[in-house]
Amino acid sequence: MQYRQLGDSDLKVSEISLGSWLTYGVGVDLDASRRCVREAFDVGINFIDTANVYGRGAAESALGEILADYPRDAYVLATKLYFPMSDTDAGLSAAQVHKQIDASLRRLRVDYVDLYQCHRYDRDTPLEETMAALTEVVAAGKARYIGFSEWNATQIAAALALEGVEKFVSSQPQYSMIWREPEAAVMPLCAQNGIGQIVWSPLGQGVLTGKYRAGQKPPSDSRAAHRSMSAFMQHASDDRLLRAVDELRPIAAGCGLTMAQLALAWVLRQDSVSSAIIGASRPEQVRENAAAAGHALGADVCRAIDAALAPVLG
Repeated sequence: MQYRQLGDSDLKVSEISLGSWLTYGVGVDLDASRRCVREAFDVGINFIDTANVYGRGAAESALGEILADYPRDAYVLATKLYFPMSDTDAGLSAAQVHKQIDASLRRLRVDYVDLYQCHRYDRDTPLEETMAALTEVVAAGKARYIGFSEWNATQIAAALALEGVEKFVSSQPQYSMIWREPEAAVMPLCAQNGIGQIVWSPLGQGVLTGKYRAGQKPPSDSRAAHRSMSAFMQHASDDRLLRAVDELRPIAAGCGLTMAQLALAWVLRQDSVSSAIIGASRPEQVRENAAAAGHALGADVCRAIDAALAPVLG
């Protein structure tokens, strides 16, 4: 495993991190979740990402039980807030920031998280109020650093312009070979301001692993075929996209990588990407994905990838 600095923080995070959306506490039972986390530690993954809304607290609770077996300084832990936790609990108001961090810490069974992230931008709360509350959370020792997910460049710049508040050190955008939107404005702005990228869905909802084939039903053991984990899997039935992804097979083989490893190495080619979040329901998935760390792709390989995906990149 290789490690990178997370923005201007002092956190060293593994290039591959373990996420928990739709898996731990939701679609994957506790024993299987425990095996995946154990495998993550065994292969050198030290960064675990979750959110209060994943399973409405279930993911945090599962991780809290599992991580209780590990020294607190053995891992970097991140969680998020914004999405509804009840009919009356949502957003980034000061009241919600303080209420949700305390609830997350209880479920995670820790005194602090290393990274507390705004899961989305809250248009209904003044930015100044949100940033002041997050600053108080850091001052209280409940979070070491703060970050955000899926903020646009205008929103990021507005937060950076505020004085007397804690500065963001991380951005969590969707980013993959087939979703490159952050490259235009978010990544350059963040790079100029010491904000590292923790990218989600680097495998394009699993499409870039090659498990889904045009004209065929999803494999029975895949996320697209799973009753509780098949949300947001529209790419898995896009035959035009799947045919383009098929063209990546010989490229991956030529690099001695699996399709998943090629996709992860591609996002990690960006110096501004501190870590790529993977989801896993089986330990072998963790091990395969972790093996992508440290693989540098040559310019010729990147050009071949662009040519293969050109029909669907627009």
